[in-house]
Amino acid sequence: MDLELARMPALERYKLLIGLVIPRPIGWVSTFSENGVANCAPFSFFNVISEDPPLSILSFNRRSDGAMKHTLKNIHRTGEYVVNLVDESTANAMHLSSEEMPESESEFARAGLTPVPALKVKHPRIGEAAAAFECRVERIIEFGPERELVIGEMLHLHAREGIVDPETKRVSEKTYHPIGRLYASRYCTTRQRFNLPGKLP
Repeated sequence: MDLELARMPALERYKLLIGLVIPRPIGWVSTFSENGVANCAPFSFFNVISEDPPLSILSFNRRSDGAMKHTLKNIHRTGEYVVNLVDESTANAMHLSSEEMPESESEFARAGLTPVPALKVKHPRIGEAAAAFECRVERIIEFGPERELVIGEMLHLHAREGIVDPETKRVSEKTYHPIGRLYASRYCTTRQRFNLPGKLP
């Protein structure tokens, strides 16, 4: 099968992209609204793109009603946010927080999550998250009214006890069990891991 993406309806392109480019990491972004409501939402158009400087990227589209997503609105207002990482123990809470809610309601409360003050940014991190990066906007790239990319500098890392070795800074496969996004309500674990020929750095 050969398909020219530019000739396809956007929904068909979307289904192909999220079905083929898998698994994707989940950026579980937490912010405060202008009125101080703790907000969090997961985004799987997310990844790390550089270590020097340490940068990550998030891609936002619009809500189903065409309005700007609350997370992006809060990022525009403050230039800051927190990216939390999802593991098996927080998967259900993450999925609950993905539903569209009024701006006056907190996804933290709905999902039973704890907002914890960050050290370098105004927004809260998710206390239950396996790890969290406090971020400051480096730049925002607009692709028309429907899509914006946010590149953020990661300023500070929080990690659950036992995930990062304090001496080597290696992440423990025994204690960190992230999940990946597939499509629709489908996710995957990373418990089956293997080596290919060659030495680890």
